[in-house]
This record gives sequence, structure tokens and C-alpha cells, in this order.
Amino acid sequence: MAAIRERDDRPLVLPMTLPDLDEVMEIERESFTAPWSRVVFREEMTRDWAYLRVLRPAPGAPVVAFVNFWLVRDEIHVLNVAVHPKHRRHRYGSVLIQYVCDFGRARDVRYITLEVRRSNHGAIQMYKNFGFRPIGIRPNYYVEDREDAIVMLLTLGEATEKE
Repeated sequence: MAAIRERDDRPLVLPMTLPDLDEVMEIERESFTAPWSRVVFREEMTRDWAYLRVLRPAPGAPVVAFVNFWLVRDEIHVLNVAVHPKHRRHRYGSVLIQYVCDFGRARDVRYITLEVRRSNHGAIQMYKNFGFRPIGIRPNYYVEDREDAIVMLLTLGEATEKE
């Protein structure tokens, strides 16, 4: 029986498979000045604690975004989120972060952490919209240009505890 989606226009977030690797590599190269290698992605796909998800706008459509995160005990650490430059401004990054949050809540995760470039104001604002807050700086974190990373944290369940 085929899976039923709530709405036909909702993007699909699916586990990454080896056939997705070429599209993910293109997004990676287009998105980062120091892209991860094919080998790194293949290694991530073998780790029990690593989760790689791709986003397709519709069934059969190309991969336009992806996320890679680790689940370790009660914490998720987001390592990589990228949207192909031709498909930005469609809220695909938000769809992926919402997926990670829902994934965490379903597994009683307490925290989600990530690093983001200090200059990436759009991503910082998106994370803040989800309730992430800056908790520190990693100086010179991005070695290719020595840019600092802002460490951000989301405590899951915090909003419902306050209400």
C-alpha cells in the first residue's frame, strides 16, 4: 500500500540513499566553501547515530535540500543543512529543521545543538524562529576563512513547560 501524505504539496523528507549522493554532493559544493567529500557522506551513512535526510519537493522530483544530524542519548547535534541555491527562499530549510525537531520530540530528546556561521544571518534568524538561542562562540571554527561559529541550542518542550 502506498504512503498517504496529508497534503499533495508538502515536500517529502526521506532517508538518504546512495543514489541520492550525486545530488547531495552538488548541493554541498554549491552551498559551502569547504564542502564535505563523497567519502565523508558515505561514512556518515554507515554510522548508527547519524541520520541523513533529503528533501524532494514532490515524489520523483530531484533532491533540493538535505540535513545531516546525530542522535546521541538525549541530544541531537545538527552537522549540516543545505538547500540548493536555485531552490532557496521556499522554506525548505525550515521544513528540514521542523523535521529534526519532530524527530527529537518523538524520541524524548532534550536538546538540539548546532553551529552556524556568524555571517549567515538568514540561517540564524530561521533557527531563532524555531526557538534556538545562541549559547557560545567557536572562534575560527571555519578553517577555510577563520570565521567564527555561533553555537545555538534548542531545549525541546521548553514552551509547553512555561504555559
